[in-house]
Amino acid sequence: MFTTATNRPNLGLNDPTLTSTWSHRAWVASGCSTVLVSLAKAIMGAAEAHMWLEPILAGLLGYILADLATGFYHWGIDNYGSASTPIFGTQIEAFQGHHKWPSSITRRQFANNLHIPARAVTITVLPIHLACNDPTVHGFVAVWSGCILFSQQFHAWAHTPKSRLPPLVVALQDAGLAVSRAQHAAHHRPPYDNNYCKVSGVWNNFLEKQRAFEALEKMLFIKLGVRPRSWIALATNGPKRLKNPF
Repeated sequence: MFTTATNRPNLGLNDPTLTSTWSHRAWVASGCSTVLVSLAKAIMGAAEAHMWLEPILAGLLGYILADLATGFYHWGIDNYGSASTPIFGTQIEAFQGHHKWPSSITRRQFANNLHIPARAVTITVLPIHLACNDPTVHGFVAVWSGCILFSQQFHAWAHTPKSRLPPLVVALQDAGLAVSRAQHAAHHRPPYDNNYCKVSGVWNNFLEKQRAFEALEKMLFIKLGVRPRSWIALATNGPKRLKNPF
């Protein structure tokens, strides 16, 4: 899981919580391998069956839905649970620290930043390799899992000054193919209750207009009596939504 430094206001370049371990690197290598195997199965299967349209369309769908998936996951991690939550606790703590010191993500080493989604991709995609050889399925899986794996890198780029980004990354952000710095900056204003999607960000405006996360928060509050952190932050920094969420 993410190592954290939420109690330290200054995260230096040599901070051990930002460096990659061999375990991190192994998980990233494993995750990348599973993505590449799916991509290879999609390409070889499409070539053998002389069918390219379906795998390509499936890949496009995977790209679009990966952005949506990161949004819902990010919303859940940001708003519910604590450092003591099983499985997700360390990541929840890290995301709260990220809200306090957002630029720290740009100083995380590559594998340190990506090892959690890489682990999830490995565990999720490996059984699909064993169960399925359909090129259309693997067209979807390859792109979807690849975007999930690298979503934290897209996230880091969204916090990196434009002058420090490779021209290709800037072009992708400007084209709306990778989440832009301006769009993600909106998420980092209290109460941190919007712009959760972090692959392309294509879903952010739609979800905001539909008030999708707000509807889910109200439903969970009615059913379970649990308030999201965004309500508490908004009560502290703005209108008293905490007292009257409806």
